[in-house]
Amino acid sequence: MKKFAFAVLGLLLAALPSLAEDWPTYGHDYGDTRHSPLAQITPGNVAALKPAWRFHMRPADAIRGFASSEDTPIVVKGVMYVSTPYGRVVALDAATGQERWAYQVPGNDQPATRGVSYWPGKKPEIVFGTRGGLLIALHAGTGAAVAGFGKGGALDLHSDAVMQGYPKAALGITSAPVIYRNLIITGSRNQETPQKGANGQARAFDVRTGREVWHFNGVPGPGEKFHDSWDGDSWVARSGVNVWTGLTLDAKRGIAYLPFGAPTFDQSGNDRKGVSLFSNALVAVNAATGKYLWHFQALHHDLWDYDLPLTTLVDVKKNGRAIPAIAAMSKASLLFLLDRRDGKPIYPITETPVPTDTDMIGEQPSPTQPMSVTPPLGRTSFAMSELSSLTPQQKAGCDKIIQDMHIVGGRFLQPQRADSGVARFPGSWGGIDWSHAAFDPASGYYILNTSDMGSPEVMVRKPDGTYDMRDGYQWFWDKTSRMPCQAPPWGNLWAVDVNTGGIVWQSVLGVTDGLPDPNTGRPNVGGPITTGGGLVFIGGTDDKRLRAFDTRTGKELWTFSLPASLYGTPMTYSVRGKQYVAAVVTGGFWGERAGADEVIAFALP
Repeated sequence: MKKFAFAVLGLLLAALPSLAEDWPTYGHDYGDTRHSPLAQITPGNVAALKPAWRFHMRPADAIRGFASSEDTPIVVKGVMYVSTPYGRVVALDAATGQERWAYQVPGNDQPATRGVSYWPGKKPEIVFGTRGGLLIALHAGTGAAVAGFGKGGALDLHSDAVMQGYPKAALGITSAPVIYRNLIITGSRNQETPQKGANGQARAFDVRTGREVWHFNGVPGPGEKFHDSWDGDSWVARSGVNVWTGLTLDAKRGIAYLPFGAPTFDQSGNDRKGVSLFSNALVAVNAATGKYLWHFQALHHDLWDYDLPLTTLVDVKKNGRAIPAIAAMSKASLLFLLDRRDGKPIYPITETPVPTDTDMIGEQPSPTQPMSVTPPLGRTSFAMSELSSLTPQQKAGCDKIIQDMHIVGGRFLQPQRADSGVARFPGSWGGIDWSHAAFDPASGYYILNTSDMGSPEVMVRKPDGTYDMRDGYQWFWDKTSRMPCQAPPWGNLWAVDVNTGGIVWQSVLGVTDGLPDPNTGRPNVGGPITTGGGLVFIGGTDDKRLRAFDTRTGKELWTFSLPASLYGTPMTYSVRGKQYVAAVVTGGFWGERAGADEVIAFALP
């Protein structure tokens, strides 16, 4: 009997992706640590890193020009799987970049912009969502659709329960799903506005058939726990409160962590008074059943588009004991560290009074917001005396923004009049956004990047009594010179010691070419990774660079100029003893056009 048990265990272990050599999930592992133990590339030799191969994602017969991507490829057993912005998922030889197979998504649909997932079953599968709301399963070896999954390998996610009577409402997937045993667990992306539309529930499906196994509603319905946190009928057909950045999994404990975003509309709440759970909350559920375990709301009554895009499993050493923890961070740039077993804070969290003055009729801002022991990571205030005028063009562009506003700046502020504006910091894009972060277990350092980009906003009342932004989503910068209006730095890389909650180092991330002092930092999305070699690799900035930093000190050690900016997260893997660092390079964010279509892999000579 023991021999049989060990044989079965051996088969199961053989089927699992190799964490040491591969990068088998979007975040390297389902704890989203974005850390690889590979150590061939070190601070001592990283300066010698050069491109080893390049793959062009744009097909020769493509009609449209370059398209943007935020993809992080995965590598399993020497094969790289890439979600391209040209309607295809491709498999490449990870050592050479040679194409093995390509799958074309049906119709004009596009695969999820940030990645795919791998199921290590007897017949391994590649699983991914699409922007149009399909869930697709392919045979990993051939790229052929898994016939028994959904209809011909594709499952339509537009169920009546999800669409809530709005069949044409937006519903899609932008992030890679999580695989737990034989379950595909995924969130979704839905609309920012109007208020009513598709449900933001997280769902789990059988990987072989596509049958729904469980779902969890971000907006609880009648009879569900915390339904009464929604005022009156404000829950009815409410959209938003969705897991759009992907979820995190503790496979050992069988816990899935669902980081829910804001309700629609996320900058006007007079039609949804109260805390409205589970908006802006991290919810822990049983991964096998979807049963509620605990929750932590990182922000009450969101009026700022401060979703909860960042969660990572970390291990905290405190008072001589190891605590299995989860890091959570909203776009408000406040980092919370919780015991991932029960959600209890590891460091003090205080409910702190915040501004509540507003002229928005019927609005009831929360009088307090939770604050962390870790200081805010990034700018949280602004005064007119901090306006920047590094060039005449920047000054002219910023003067135009503020000429019809009396700008005040800070965190959790709302405008007072139609002619009053708020240069809110962090803005709607953070701080932190979907970039995620990386955890280095050797040092206990949590590495993340932030943008100091404010949002200038004026609210106007609509005929139905709710509010909207007068000019839509805006950035507090001069579009022509691409320079923010406040004094730099405009982008930073941070290291936080999870064992103390304190900031260890801060480095300026990015340069503004052409300035006498270019070390301004740059707006950025797309996160870092850490390695066993003691390095942090990151793109993210709009200055077309890939960089390596020393994990311990934050010193920039290597910079490579790219054909376009890198807005995904890089990754690293090893084939036949050779370590590679790879990234998808397209550009196409922060108001710029996409300018490349390359997967680039780097290695030592």
